[in-house]
Amino acid sequence: MFTVETITDFEDPRLAPYRNLRAQGDHLDQGVFIAEGEKITRRLVESPHGVASVIVSPKWEADYRTLLAARPDEVPLFVAPEEIMARLTGLKLIQGAFGVGRVPAPTTLEDLLALPCPRLFTAVDVVMNAVNIGLVLRNAVALGVQALIVGETSAHPYLRRSVRTCMGTAFKIPYHLSDGLVATLHALRTAGVRCLAAHPHTRQRLLPQADLAGDCCIVLGSESEGIRPEVRAACDEAVAIPMQSGVDSLNVGNASAVFFYEAWRQRNGRT
Repeated sequence: MFTVETITDFEDPRLAPYRNLRAQGDHLDQGVFIAEGEKITRRLVESPHGVASVIVSPKWEADYRTLLAARPDEVPLFVAPEEIMARLTGLKLIQGAFGVGRVPAPTTLEDLLALPCPRLFTAVDVVMNAVNIGLVLRNAVALGVQALIVGETSAHPYLRRSVRTCMGTAFKIPYHLSDGLVATLHALRTAGVRCLAAHPHTRQRLLPQADLAGDCCIVLGSESEGIRPEVRAACDEAVAIPMQSGVDSLNVGNASAVFFYEAWRQRNGRT
């Protein structure tokens, strides 16, 4: 269900959340996030997440009438001329659609442990850049990770830049906000989930030698700081990607893709 409302003034109060695209913290405080661009907005509308409103240029009105008609809730559809849509980002590039979504509640650890086995989770520690969180999310969904665990030192997965970077794949994966990642990892291990620290400076084990076929959680850290020592100590072991030619480490987004692919390979019997 939907209502259609025409926007003709950039200062229209209904545009307040869209005019403040950089106010990511304010949006989270209000329990909302911004879907930026037509593809991500479409994925938001097609998801089970709550939608506060959608704004489109006239070119996309018919499409979003159809999409919103399939939803059970009533969503305001704002239609604005292209010059207003362009001003929302401050760029000449016109984004055909934006949406304001409602941030879904984080999943409990108990619900994560009820997911089908073999379970595959990933946790982030000291990953404060929302773009990197978005990269991890997109790789996780693409390669079969079942949930994201966000440590207390990492950025929220529903920041605008994270949602934009992951192209809306965040809508397809549950997330858990940990008040203390060390305690969360201990709880996972108690439940039979092996926790592996992705750490470039280790002689314990290289990634091809690690067992990722059973229940496990891959713990990722920032490129500059890595995983905190106390978090590494809470894991079963540290695992390194084989590196050559003097390269010290990979960006966490790239490293996550390598780890998640190896888990996918092992779980699907690929050689």
